[in-house]
Amino acid sequence: MKKVQLNPVGWMSQLSQVEVARLQDATNSELFAMFRNCCLAVLNSGVDEDNFEALFAPYENFEIKLIRRERGVKIELVNPPEVAFVDDTLVRGVHEHLFAVLRDLLYMGNKYAFLHQTAPAEGSEITDMVFDMLRHAKALEGNDGVNTVVCWGGHSINQVEYKYTKEVGYQLGLRDMNICTGCGPGAMKGPMKGATIGHAKQRHKSGRYIGISEPSIIAAEPPNAIVNELIIMPDIEKRLETFVRLGHGIVVFPGGVGTAEELLYLLGILMNERNAQQPFPFILTGPAGSEEYFEAIDAFVGATLGAEAQSKYQIIIDDPEEVARTMRLQLEKVKKFRGAMGDAFSFNWSLKVEQDFQQPFIPTHESMAALQLHHDQSKSDLAANLRKAFSGIVAGNVKAEGIAQIKAHGPFELTGNSALMQKVDTLLESFVKQHRMKLPGTAYEPCYVVNNSR
Repeated sequence: MKKVQLNPVGWMSQLSQVEVARLQDATNSELFAMFRNCCLAVLNSGVDEDNFEALFAPYENFEIKLIRRERGVKIELVNPPEVAFVDDTLVRGVHEHLFAVLRDLLYMGNKYAFLHQTAPAEGSEITDMVFDMLRHAKALEGNDGVNTVVCWGGHSINQVEYKYTKEVGYQLGLRDMNICTGCGPGAMKGPMKGATIGHAKQRHKSGRYIGISEPSIIAAEPPNAIVNELIIMPDIEKRLETFVRLGHGIVVFPGGVGTAEELLYLLGILMNERNAQQPFPFILTGPAGSEEYFEAIDAFVGATLGAEAQSKYQIIIDDPEEVARTMRLQLEKVKKFRGAMGDAFSFNWSLKVEQDFQQPFIPTHESMAALQLHHDQSKSDLAANLRKAFSGIVAGNVKAEGIAQIKAHGPFELTGNSALMQKVDTLLESFVKQHRMKLPGTAYEPCYVVNNSR
């Protein structure tokens, strides 16, 4: 039996005795089980696997314990994965990430009762909670340079697309921009990897590679090794709000249904008339050969949300330098707007996010079937409902609870207006055809059925 004790790092090294006692009180809770799984995912950092069962199966005898010390709390690992060690020494980045999980899930999870109804419910309370978690993670420190670029894109992309994400990251890094992604592999890793080279060339020694995850996705997408700041939000909605309030601009690479969910989330927010004056750099980009993907996305947005939604982003194909130059120029507009509004440079308080984009959507067969998928609603509401539909498919593809539901009751059913559902089906089929639903070499069995009966 292998045992390893870890000293606390970062903010967790400065806990009071009362705070340590509260952490220990949580060791037999449902929250602690979630903490254990997230730590196991972190210990598998860099492993190319998007099946939580395959990832966790070899480590049934893995345990994690909290050991109280006068000066704080230690973590003890029992039978941890060998992949996290180099010559019997835990990789330093993994060590840091484990205490980030402790900070976000146990400390902040206790504070906000993540698994209970006492968690924030009002929109302003949710935004305050997002801010508080980022402040505790010290993610707001150094974020006032208006140079944090969020990169969205799929974990299942081909080598040409992956190399392109690295080149874009490199060009952003040369211009002293920091990278924030969903922290996993593929299009989440490439921009960070490229930016490290750009930062090194510019002798930019404080490069930030921020990974934002949430408990049910981190098991399917363990943090990549480049992430130097890991933050785990309690659910997908708060993760998405973190992206748009912490980041100053967004670049979207080719991806699958999860990327479409992110795209619809941001479009729904930007189409709110209260955000009409808000400059928000939003670029879709990929290498030559990815035109089919962006044509499918653009056609879907145009057919469902209209030309106004299409005007919120620009598409740049096979030109990393142009992506970085355009982003740099547009970030200057963001800086001027924040200054004129008196808004913080480190956190976008002035962006209006409606509660429908903040309240957690729990995908079940009942909630998926009940989604309002028709044109007889505002564009923002339609974007919110489409976002939920795609979020449910992500759950059915890679999240433990979603996969369990599909195994027990069959695929989720999406029902709505015939013309709209045909467009949804066409887009999803394009993702399947382009192998964007699961990692290459994995046969994809759809977790959804699209109906046209209403």
